[in-house]
Amino acid sequence: MDAFDAELGERPEPATVGEPGEEPESTTVVVIGAGPAGLTVANLLRSCGIDCIVLERRSREYVARRQRAGIVESRAVRMFASWGLADLVLGGPPHDGILEFRVDGERHFVDDTDGSAGPGARLCPQQVLVQKLTTAHLAEGGDLRYEAADVSLHGLTGDRPTVRYRSADGVPHTLTCAFVAGCDGDHGITRTAVPDGVLTAHTLDHGIGWLTVLADAPPPAHPLLAVSPQGFAAHFPRGPHSSRYYLQCPLGDDPGAWPDDRVWDALCTRLADPALTAGPVTDRETFRLRSLVHDPMQYGRLFLVGDAAHIVSPMGGKGMNLALYDADLFARAVRDHVRDHDDTGLREYSRRCLRRVWNDQEFSHWLTRTVHDAGDATGSGPFLRHLARARLDRLFTSPTATRAFAELMTGLE
Repeated sequence: MDAFDAELGERPEPATVGEPGEEPESTTVVVIGAGPAGLTVANLLRSCGIDCIVLERRSREYVARRQRAGIVESRAVRMFASWGLADLVLGGPPHDGILEFRVDGERHFVDDTDGSAGPGARLCPQQVLVQKLTTAHLAEGGDLRYEAADVSLHGLTGDRPTVRYRSADGVPHTLTCAFVAGCDGDHGITRTAVPDGVLTAHTLDHGIGWLTVLADAPPPAHPLLAVSPQGFAAHFPRGPHSSRYYLQCPLGDDPGAWPDDRVWDALCTRLADPALTAGPVTDRETFRLRSLVHDPMQYGRLFLVGDAAHIVSPMGGKGMNLALYDADLFARAVRDHVRDHDDTGLREYSRRCLRRVWNDQEFSHWLTRTVHDAGDATGSGPFLRHLARARLDRLFTSPTATRAFAELMTGLE
């Protein structure tokens, strides 16, 4: 047992060996998942000379097309800059710092920059970030393996965990490593490798349904959140000629219940914009807003990163940015372990990550309740509606409230 294992105070699990005739490969870190979290981990590790192998169950084409978040907050931009990667991996224009709220058709503009020095947020759709991270990693000779099936983890509390998988041609492979980074999302396999009873799951169902629509339609001048008696709506840029829209809808609604005409009629009404330019809808789905935190974010030499550890309501754009924060802390911890034999970052990883996770969960919950209760479409009643409207009024009129909001939107250091 090395010093780090002794700190765990656990009995090491026996590592498995490969199939007969198979020679295991060795690396420092096996990264499971090639989304923003996994590719950020891989690029940060490569930038400080630490080898890793990335396994992704989907094809490269699928991962590159997957669209979710759209803003890389300023703290994350500064993080990439500190590693010398900002110019390589960030695309899209700078976010001008203006967020529009539209309450019953009345426009209010809030500056969500906190005045701190350094680069600001970037309007960088997830698929652009993933594509650039992929290109940067491969250009540096990174090892990225797509269509990895039947991934399994073994010996996570020993000094050399084992990862087994089958490549696209059906050939079995065995990898031994010092650490495993679980970056495969909420439905991935890494969290399921943790024994029952080790992690505590803290969950919240917000009781709110959303329809999300991606369309080839002009983006707004500023990210837009709209409150109305008909329900919440939002309009966000996803590229120079593409937009992401959100519409509050009944829980369990089928996307098929929202044909194009109904979508555009609802958006025109809730956004208070009868002249809203429509465009071809390229994707639509419904989901319910929920929040989830697993504590701790570590088991032995497995470290959960991003959605594998926590899900946050989309309000505030914190999901991808939390994943980038986790990736930064994990990469720094591994670097310190390898370079300086300092395990402080590894031991403190979960605590440090969760401090930010809970802070961003609270902000996201506050914003979620405010914009939905203010429209009174959730059945919350007139009392909560008036409270939510009071919060919005304070945001629009109090410089102190605006600064606090901007600090939380920007991302606390």
